[in-house]
Amino acid sequence: MTDEPVRVRGPFARIGAAACGALLLAAPAVAETLRIGVGAPATSLDPHFHNNGPNNALTMHLFDRLVERDARARPQPSLAESWTQLSPTLWEFRLRRDATWHDGRPFTADDVLFSFERAPAVPNSPGGFGAFLRMIARAEAVDAHTLRLHTRQPHPLLPVDLGSVSIIARHAAAGAGTEDYNAGRATIGTGPYRLGEYRAGSAAVLLRNDAYWGGAEPWSRVDYRFLPNDGARTAALLAGDVDLIDQIPTSDLARLRRDPGVTVSEVASLRTMFLAPVYSIDGNHPQVTDHAGRPLPENPFRDPRVRKALSMAIQRDALAERVMEGAARPTGQWLPEGAFGYNPAVQPTPYDPEAAKALLAEAGYPEGFRLTIATPNDRWPNDARLSQAVAQMWTRIGVRSGVEALPYAAFVPRRTRQELPMQMAAWGSSTGEAINYLVSIAGTYDRARLSGAANMWRYSDPKLDEMTARAAATLDDTGREALLREAVAYYAETMPYIQLVQLTTSWGVRKGLTHEPRMDERTVAMGVRPAPR
Repeated sequence: MTDEPVRVRGPFARIGAAACGALLLAAPAVAETLRIGVGAPATSLDPHFHNNGPNNALTMHLFDRLVERDARARPQPSLAESWTQLSPTLWEFRLRRDATWHDGRPFTADDVLFSFERAPAVPNSPGGFGAFLRMIARAEAVDAHTLRLHTRQPHPLLPVDLGSVSIIARHAAAGAGTEDYNAGRATIGTGPYRLGEYRAGSAAVLLRNDAYWGGAEPWSRVDYRFLPNDGARTAALLAGDVDLIDQIPTSDLARLRRDPGVTVSEVASLRTMFLAPVYSIDGNHPQVTDHAGRPLPENPFRDPRVRKALSMAIQRDALAERVMEGAARPTGQWLPEGAFGYNPAVQPTPYDPEAAKALLAEAGYPEGFRLTIATPNDRWPNDARLSQAVAQMWTRIGVRSGVEALPYAAFVPRRTRQELPMQMAAWGSSTGEAINYLVSIAGTYDRARLSGAANMWRYSDPKLDEMTARAAATLDDTGREALLREAVAYYAETMPYIQLVQLTTSWGVRKGLTHEPRMDERTVAMGVRPAPR
């Protein structure tokens, strides 16, 4: 071990305190209200309860992280002003001295220790944040504003991982449950806004934190409304009832682009949409039957030939062009081109229905079978329409498929209980690199190891786990990316989930405002500013 800091080079290198200065340049405060209409409701104000996009977008107004990720998923200083890798398994973080909680009490390293203890252990979490802390063997506060983190092995992506874990106040949250956050009792953060009001399933009111360490935001109040109906969301923007909407219905994109009072803001998304079979179901499920309606004795999706046949039956170009109306592209992996770990050699499965039928016959299903695809109908762009299109394509090869479309609030509990054998799914790799998906979605579910936290389908492949672990422990960026590309190729070959499309995300913005689109799809007031005059 050397006494000299190890300087990590590459896309996730250490960022010093000098870079933090840029974050302190805030626009002057003006007394205005910003009205936002989002398509997917948040399910909780507890920042550790559920790692999903709507919750993360809302709670990041209220809570900060040690490391923040900008609109292009690049790590930036936040509650940690700087960090240094002292050895391959030891990191030191220098914490801000000017950050205070919304109630005026000072932020300290002890709050970070408390946050790291709580984040992986929230009761009844449908998919938590433990994966981002899995490599931390020990955390210690050297003093009130110096934190040292010992990792289980070399882990160059530690700062990137920490960009996903909100820091909460020990004095406000000790003994508090998720219900205390939803009631506002524990919702005390260091973020640019403090909670004014929260109406579950309806709206939140956010009030400017004038004491924010990064400078006061331009909006004195943010009305953050949940508008899951596509038509109502577009109508609200055109009527001037809201200033910004997300998840523009693809059928409305052209119309909004023509409207002189609206600007469309868009970016290539980190979100992929895929179909996920549930591996924990053994068989004899009423939603997977033969053509006479008798449940199959075994789970057909455990056979890779069946998964590949289903993938070969999908016309992804048609999904992207017709269903998504150009707001997506076909994909065979989970990151957009140019992201760290993207493998250019992995292309979408070619459409070949005759070969798909032959593979089904080889797997023991010459006549096919019957299947129900479960999907939300209000979470991701055209989620139910995509499911219906795939169902038609699968029916053509003998897998007669129906669709069960549910509101997202009803879909999530059933998904978490693994009740639905084939599900529409999506994942946004907010870290901007490949390991996030490999650990959280494709990694074996293991609460002790904090892996597979979002693997609701219980896929497990020890070889893929080992490939992921090797890549995660490789300090050299070039070597790590090469290993990740190997893992992507292996994933495409074994096909645990059936990749469909990579999204392009768009927002509708009232003229007079500027908006910075985020690759992680989060809709946040911090990205909206009055247009220069």
